[in-house]
Formats: sequence, structure tokens, C-alpha cells
Amino acid sequence: ELGGLWKQMPLTAIFCIIGAVSISSFPLFSGFVTKSLTIGATAKEGYFLVWMALIFASAGVLEHSGIKIPYFAFFGHDRKFKVKEAPLNMLIAMSIAAALCVIIGIFPQPLYALLPYEVKYDVWETGHVLGELQLLLFAVLAFVFLIVRGLYPPEIDSTVLNTDWLLRRAIPRVVKGLATPVLTLWFGAVAWAQKTILAIFRISEETSRESGLVSGIASTGAAAGIFLAVFALMLLARLVM
Repeated sequence: ELGGLWKQMPLTAIFCIIGAVSISSFPLFSGFVTKSLTIGATAKEGYFLVWMALIFASAGVLEHSGIKIPYFAFFGHDRKFKVKEAPLNMLIAMSIAAALCVIIGIFPQPLYALLPYEVKYDVWETGHVLGELQLLLFAVLAFVFLIVRGLYPPEIDSTVLNTDWLLRRAIPRVVKGLATPVLTLWFGAVAWAQKTILAIFRISEETSRESGLVSGIASTGAAAGIFLAVFALMLLARLVM
């Protein structure tokens, strides 16, 4: 539903692009000096399969977050929506985040100093810079090629099902389906316990009249028996409730 928003939201578009190139590990941005620590460590320790998986993941992040989202949201087909620039508080927050992306990318040492161990890593090593630039270049070329050739998946209206569907639809339905019989059984047990206790009280009242319990001349055994019966039923009701 987005597209062509850069004319109406230029500042948001700029901040989005800065975040996109940062998460894509472009040189001079924070992603370049942070993601390389993880990828470089896997390569140094000889975890080849993990290193390859991270390389492919980096290319996927570039295609999705670095190119697809900014392009289709701000420079894609203009849907003619009339929108306003983001409010001032959001612009301030985005500007701070964008500034940190650039500052950390140019001066990574203060960030490395915060780590719990000493970092001996040259982020500007020629091999690392060239390797990252090659990855970025070919990923961008692949995206441009697919767009120009019309091979990129078209923009269509669709419903995306993700894990939120479980929280919004599946789990509430399951809980509702289970809650109905459970609550029915619960309230039925409570009602039965209440009726039983009332019946015991009525019986005890009638018994007390006949045996003189009200007048205070009831036998100790009869009073104790009635008390224990009522106490047991109350305890049962408490456990059920």
C-alpha cells in the first residue's frame, strides 16, 4: 500500500535510507563495523558452514531491508496517498539513531571499548572492505536486473500470515473452545457444593430441633458429627473453587 512517499516525507526517507545502508553493512556505517565482528570470528575459527550462512543472510538483509523496503515505500509506484511528514518527536528520535549509525561507523573504537574483552580487529582491512563491497555490489545488481527485466515478484494485495496469527486467532479460539466446558464444569461443581451444604444445614437444623441441639442439650457426638460433615463439605467446595 506504500509507494512514492519521498516527496511528502523527505526527512523520513533520508533517515530510512541511513538505517537501511547501516543494517546492510555499507562501509562508514555502524553495521559495517559490528556485523563484521561476528562474521570475521566465524571465518577465523574455521566455521565454514556458519560463515557461508551468515554471508547469505547478509545478502538477504541487504535485499529486503536495505533495498526492498526503502525502494517500494518511498520510490516505488506512487499510490497518490496524501500524508504528512512524521511528527517532530519521531524526527528527533530518527535523527539521533541515524547520527549514531554514522558516528559508530566512522569511529568504532568507543563501541569496541564497551565490550567485555579486548578487541584486536582492523575493520578497515583491505580484504574485508573489498569483500563487503563485492557482496553489496552484486546484491544491488541482482535487484536492479530483476526490476529491469520484470522478473521481480509483482506488487499484489495479499495477507501475510506470521506468528502473530497464533496470538491473535489460533490461541484465542483454542482457549475459548476449552474454556466453555471447563467453566461449565466449574460452575456446576460449585452449585452442587452449595446445594449440598445448604441441604446439610437444613438436615442439621431439623435434627437439632428433634434432639434438642438448639436448646443446648444435644449430645457431644451428634454435634461433632454434624460439624465434621459440614467442615468436610466446605473443604471440598474450597478445593473445587
